Amino acid sequence: MPEAVITVILVVAAFLPSPIPEFRPTGPVSTVLVLLPIAILPWRRRWPLVVLIVLLGVFGAAAATGTLSPGVGIAVGVAMFQVSLHGPRPRALIIGGCAVVAIMLLTLLVSVGTVLDPRVVQFGLIVAFATAAGDGARSQRAYIAAITERAERAMQTRETEARRRVSEERLRIARDLHDAVAHQIAVISLNAGAASSAIGTHPEKAEDSLATIRSAARTVLGEIGDLMAMLRTEDNGETTPSPQSGLGRLDELVDQFAASGLDVNTRIEGDLHRVSGAVDLVAYRVIQEALTNAHKHGAESRAHVLIRVETDDVVVTIANPMDTSAPAARRDGHSGLGLIGLRERVASVRGTVTAGPAAAGWKLVARIPLESEGSV
Repeated sequence: MPEAVITVILVVAAFLPSPIPEFRPTGPVSTVLVLLPIAILPWRRRWPLVVLIVLLGVFGAAAATGTLSPGVGIAVGVAMFQVSLHGPRPRALIIGGCAVVAIMLLTLLVSVGTVLDPRVVQFGLIVAFATAAGDGARSQRAYIAAITERAERAMQTRETEARRRVSEERLRIARDLHDAVAHQIAVISLNAGAASSAIGTHPEKAEDSLATIRSAARTVLGEIGDLMAMLRTEDNGETTPSPQSGLGRLDELVDQFAASGLDVNTRIEGDLHRVSGAVDLVAYRVIQEALTNAHKHGAESRAHVLIRVETDDVVVTIANPMDTSAPAARRDGHSGLGLIGLRERVASVRGTVTAGPAAAGWKLVARIPLESEGSV
């Protein structure tokens, strides 16, 4: 409440005509005492309890002169409101109770020997009401602060979730782009080298390599087109997945590598029809990525693929000879983002990937639960 309004209320309450003589100041001392709260109250926000105690003393001093000024009583109530507003509830209630008792005792002392007007009880009621009002205002402030904090926390959570979804979407797009491009670009690169070497001496081999390049280029353009169409399509706020590859196209994948000069031996153990959905796609991508690396970095141009369908998992193993004299980074074949993206894709369906040197070669093993649920 503005100080000017409080000042007006105190002055009016102090000098308003009243049928109770004790409510009006009768001399200069009592007049100074009833006006003193106007100078004291502005300090209540800095020292609320001190101001309350001082005003109770002023009320007592005025009572000693025979004056029970309503203005001083209201000032005590304003100070009590401030104490209750900024202090803990138990402390505020104790102080409020003590203030009510003190002001009632002082009122009764002045009233002794006179006709006790029931309206003198109003001073105690003023302080009690101020205590309750301050506690209510404090509770409302705390409630509003809690709601504001929850709203800010919810907003931060939404922003964090939005950033997480954007990050996941970027990773998914990167994986899809890698899947659509990396293998076919490797095929194009290898066949371009073969065509360049054979064009003068073996034109027919060069023509075969160029045909493979054309086929790979058409394939990569088609897959990129599917990816772009998927990114532009929304269904209730969710992207519509593009046509996916799977183990059903394994023979086609093996033929592509065979045309590029990589001899791939495949073996399947178990019922391949049990592998479906995201697991089917991830298993296919594991084989595609591993064979691409084997073609680029392996020795002897051959690789072995084993797909074993177990009770709860499908295990995909790809092994290929590796030139042990090559630098470590080249033997690894995974210095780029291929294996990182592969691990992320397998992890999205709760699977695991292990890769490393084995028996003068390189072996990659991916184990994927058959009932995985995830985004690929």
